[in-house]
Amino acid sequence: MNKNNYAIIMAGGIGSRFWPISRTSHPKQFIDILGTGKTLIQQTYDRFLKICPQENIYIVTNEIYSDLVKEQLQGIGDQQILTEPVMRNTAPCVAYGCFKIESINPDAAIVVAPSDHLILDEPGFIATIERSLETASQNDCLITLGIKPSRPDTGYGYIQFTDKTINGDFHKVKTFTEKPTLEIAKTFLQSGDFLWNAGIFVWSAKAIVDAFGQHLPDMNDIFADARSVYNTDDERPYIHTAYQRCTNISIDYGIMEKASNVYVLPSEFGWSDLGTWASIYDLAEKDYVGNAVIPSDKVIMYDSSNCMVNVPEGKLVIIKGLHDFIVVESNNTLLISPRSEEQGVKQIVADVKQQFGTKYI
Repeated sequence: MNKNNYAIIMAGGIGSRFWPISRTSHPKQFIDILGTGKTLIQQTYDRFLKICPQENIYIVTNEIYSDLVKEQLQGIGDQQILTEPVMRNTAPCVAYGCFKIESINPDAAIVVAPSDHLILDEPGFIATIERSLETASQNDCLITLGIKPSRPDTGYGYIQFTDKTINGDFHKVKTFTEKPTLEIAKTFLQSGDFLWNAGIFVWSAKAIVDAFGQHLPDMNDIFADARSVYNTDDERPYIHTAYQRCTNISIDYGIMEKASNVYVLPSEFGWSDLGTWASIYDLAEKDYVGNAVIPSDKVIMYDSSNCMVNVPEGKLVIIKGLHDFIVVESNNTLLISPRSEEQGVKQIVADVKQQFGTKYI
């Protein structure tokens, strides 16, 4: 295992589209949402243990989740949990982790990944990441992984690539496109040169630090000035004060869409961002009429089909005459909604917060 390989796992989101199971106090990445016996962050951590030395894995998360991280990831050290005092999107999160790693090992190659994605082909994923880390170490480039699209999905961002390559099949990126309309997504698939943006990045410490200096100089200054306090008792108070000065901006918009040395590796390893209940439904085991029930020990379905049901273990639930619905209960809250309207969950959460405060959020 290469001692210069590092991983940053981003684990600060609140997963509001999975409300009411995902709450601010206990969000999606800390939940065994698929009933596998391991939470999403545990699965992510276990994958990277096969790529990086354990001490080279860092978790960036909100400070309110640091105890959850320690509870779920055995052997993780306090210096490996990088806490954010406020949410500022992904660019500050990436900057914090990468500048800290660069201060420890200037020769580091770093993979940055979300904590809540599903990977079905783990050997394929590991091979892809290892190859990307090697390429990043040998070239001055910023690598992103692109998933070969299987359908014209409007829920993902897209990456367009050119024929120019390095190291075989790492393609120069031409454009990034945010979530398109269905018609545009169809043209992307027909063209053959677009990939889904998986939000997984690989680069050398030097390349990403240089990119921050060029494209986000103010943020660069904040985290470069912290080099003297990384891995000391002053790190946390310094970073928590400095974070207030950070712009709320994504790494995609702040750097990847602007840099001239961005490459994408077309990839296939059974990826899903588990962004909605629809993605959980697609992956879950179903009965002969299409009902997915997690857990299923005391749920009885009559004349019902194509439903996504997630209720507390041991709770007796009877559903009759329901078709294409989501039924979710957690934390003294019951949500029943047509599957076709699941994108409205975020608005429901906002309405509940307005009417009842944060008690149910």
